[in-house]
Amino acid sequence: MSPPAPAHPALGPLRFIGVEALSGGALLSAAILALAWANSPWAGAYEALWHLRLGLGVAQYLPAHDLRFWINDGLMSVFFLVVGLEIRREMHDGALSDPRVATLPIVAAVGGVVVPALLYVLINPGPAARRGWAIPTATDIAFAVGVLSVIGRGVPPALRLLLLTLAIIDDIAAIVVIAFFYSSGIAAGGLLIAAAGVLGVLVLQWLGVQPAFAYVPPAAVVWFGMLRAGVHPALAGVLLGLLTPATSAFGRMPRDPGAQCVTESPVVRVEAMLHPWVAFGVMPLFALANAGVSLQGLDLSAAAPLAVGAGIVSGLVLGKPIGIVLASIAAVRLELCALPAGVRWSHMVLLGLLGGIGFTMSIFIANLAFESLPLLAAAKFAVLVASALAATLGLLLGRGARASLPKARA
Repeated sequence: MSPPAPAHPALGPLRFIGVEALSGGALLSAAILALAWANSPWAGAYEALWHLRLGLGVAQYLPAHDLRFWINDGLMSVFFLVVGLEIRREMHDGALSDPRVATLPIVAAVGGVVVPALLYVLINPGPAARRGWAIPTATDIAFAVGVLSVIGRGVPPALRLLLLTLAIIDDIAAIVVIAFFYSSGIAAGGLLIAAAGVLGVLVLQWLGVQPAFAYVPPAAVVWFGMLRAGVHPALAGVLLGLLTPATSAFGRMPRDPGAQCVTESPVVRVEAMLHPWVAFGVMPLFALANAGVSLQGLDLSAAAPLAVGAGIVSGLVLGKPIGIVLASIAAVRLELCALPAGVRWSHMVLLGLLGGIGFTMSIFIANLAFESLPLLAAAKFAVLVASALAATLGLLLGRGARASLPKARA
């Protein structure tokens, strides 16, 4: 019998799966539209739209404040919050409650970073091209989850949790790499601001404050602090999600004796409230704003751009699944980790393929790594090709596994 779908009080298992599948389709459709728009005669309008300046009253405090910034660093914080809530719920009483299972995506993520980087450097030993070694190490969490959603019920729910956790660790690794190899480092002052926001959240929890909107001000402080620190501020959502209590009413009885006791935990309640908004609003808008990569200046006739492209495609399409699967096998054989219930090694191969969808984070690193237009154009094109290949192979493997299931389990 297949493992049950995640339970959401406001959605229900079947409706939750339907929302996920429709969201994945909307995400991929928005990505195709953006790519076509950015390479059409109306490409100027596409870029002008996302560079529209929006101060929102705090422009003087932010390093950038165009429309794309507010989507990538603002709205995507809500997406990462939902991801953090889901991981927190599973750590409390789900697939990640076993420490040996929870360690698996950490080990897999390390393998998925090291092997692609080594493959890239082997193909690009020269100093100029070698600067792009981190490009194939990233995983785009939104697009990877979107592709997994399109596959549908043919994969165990625990695999989604492994993918979410692995992609977050990939993002953290990318932030560390950017801070130490492509920028001046992380600002300690910003981390102190973020810590003050976290303290505010903890104080509200200690006081037993239950309305979710009461936590918006300290959450905004955490977001602003991470932005000032040079850390991707959207990851503040993951941190806040992991801090959310997974027991009802924070484990305390209402102070008013006549008040009704809350049975749903804050994690479940907030996740159910935000999930449809993220699925049909935030994720498609993110795809529309970021998937429009212009291929102007692309020329693969020279040796250096061709080698850069080959290194990126090899790293994402081959290095990611090889690194993730081999690291997982080693950790399980050494009894350091364990596969979640219902997850087989074929599912881990699927996880590795979906990890090869680098897309926006890989393109972001490419912009930092290369100043040369031929190398940058080749890198962006290779990221698109590799991400499309990884997504296609993942869809084929996932749909093939689904088709092989008995009809009662499909």
